[in-house]
Amino acid sequence: MGHGHAHGPHHHHDHGSGASAPLPAAFDTSVPDEALDPGQASRRALLRRAGLLGAGLASGTVLSGSGAAAAGGRRDTGRTPRRGYLWLAGDHHIHTHYSSDGKYRVVDQVRQGARHGLDWLVITDHGSATHARIGVEKVNPDIRQARAAHRDTLVFQGLEWNVPAADHGTVFVHPGRNEVAVLKQFETDYDGVVKGAGDCSPANEALAVAGLRFLAEQVRRRTVDDALMLAHHPSRKGIDSPHEIRAWRDATGPDRPIAVGFEGAPGHQAAGLPAPLGPGLARGYYNGRPGADSFPGYPPESYRTWGGFDWMTATVGGLWDSLLAEGRPWWITANSDSHLVYADTTARGPGDFATDGRHGDPVYAGKIDTKAVDYWPGQYSRTHVGADGFSYAAVMDGIRAGRIWVDHGQLISGLDVRVSGGGRWTTLGGALHVRKGTKVTLTADVALAGGPNWAGFTPELARVDVVQGDVTGPVADKDTFTAPTAAVVRSYDVGRSTGGVRLTFDLGRVDRPVYLRLRGTDGNRSAVGVMGAKADPAGPAQDVMGDADPWRDLWFYSNPVWVLPS
Repeated sequence: MGHGHAHGPHHHHDHGSGASAPLPAAFDTSVPDEALDPGQASRRALLRRAGLLGAGLASGTVLSGSGAAAAGGRRDTGRTPRRGYLWLAGDHHIHTHYSSDGKYRVVDQVRQGARHGLDWLVITDHGSATHARIGVEKVNPDIRQARAAHRDTLVFQGLEWNVPAADHGTVFVHPGRNEVAVLKQFETDYDGVVKGAGDCSPANEALAVAGLRFLAEQVRRRTVDDALMLAHHPSRKGIDSPHEIRAWRDATGPDRPIAVGFEGAPGHQAAGLPAPLGPGLARGYYNGRPGADSFPGYPPESYRTWGGFDWMTATVGGLWDSLLAEGRPWWITANSDSHLVYADTTARGPGDFATDGRHGDPVYAGKIDTKAVDYWPGQYSRTHVGADGFSYAAVMDGIRAGRIWVDHGQLISGLDVRVSGGGRWTTLGGALHVRKGTKVTLTADVALAGGPNWAGFTPELARVDVVQGDVTGPVADKDTFTAPTAAVVRSYDVGRSTGGVRLTFDLGRVDRPVYLRLRGTDGNRSAVGVMGAKADPAGPAQDVMGDADPWRDLWFYSNPVWVLPS
């Protein structure tokens, strides 16, 4: 084993709405430990173990020459890789009692997210006629109150979009005076349930693209400072076809896209806990099969999770790799999809959802819920974003740039990746432009767990894999979902749970465009990959329905880095 964008005026002062808010107390080393409250002290302890700064480069379309990724990489000035970005943990898919199937108040989810070490969250209640009519407006005061009560946590307002002709997705906007108006109009005009546009048809697919263009236009007009979309559980029903995913990414141009990625790992991870102590269902709630609107090319195994990750992400040489092989920036995330939390002791409060647009506040149930399928935000799944400051704008810029890595069960505490050559370097989401024949090296600094996770044990990282694929350019068939050259090209045995390790992968003298991404595992479950042992000799195994304890099968994944010689 070897060792941005300019943003317009901000309309109110809810913390972090400006271009750069003061650091949270846990991050600010000028604040002594004894001055921290218990929650801040807990977060600082996590940060000390992890390290939180990383070097990086924003990213756009890597082959077209537009966007920041094509700028060629930063000059290596001798700085350590941990300088340059705050790595902020978050969750972009969270429900409250403003969802018909939710239970908790906004402040409950925000408080739990902060307790579990998250720096940012997106409230995404279900799109519906009731939500469009009154829910968007009613939840906003609760979100604003949560922002005021938890000044060290960035709380976005969004919604879970019923994507016309497809499954679901997060849509969220930068806070401001028009956040409610824009989300309300978007949901009213472009939600698949509200518009009766759920069936797969060219007209409904066009409506989804029109919705993304509407959001882009609101940003262009400065109605809101920014907007993003991330698709949810893309393989769960098989109705997010490859050509639709490509169309979403391409809907609004390369420089400031709205649709930028999908859930590499879905929520509902507690669903796989075996009975009688758990629900005994399918991990991630991936228990479907092909239906009338499913894309016919997807195989039966795509409807299950693999090591808790979606088949599109978990398959080396699969759909995600086919997008990356085009040079198409498309990122993965992980989140809780938190509705009803496993081992919670509350019940949904009384109330008339159709009339009130929400359920009543949760009440004590007098028993532990072992049938619930979710975790609290940050309790199991985390999305880590490299941000250039502690602000809403910085988080959104980091997501759009692809400075993201994700983990389950706190398998690792931190990850800094640098690909360097020719005196330049870049990080996750970036593209390194070098002369043909330049020697290129990937360096990954991995901060190991260093302490117990929320299940009470310290995970041990067993192995880290480097996945590499050729960049072959745009595909002729927009429904392509394979990348034949993608393969695990190097594996590093680690077998440690504390401290840190540096992994170095030498690409040699690069003569063709390639991309690289990382994944790591606790080594408890593995199998030959879907595309065979040559592509992936020890990848995640398909999760067993009814017997998939998520804490016994932990992985992390990074987003890619491109190397583009010329």
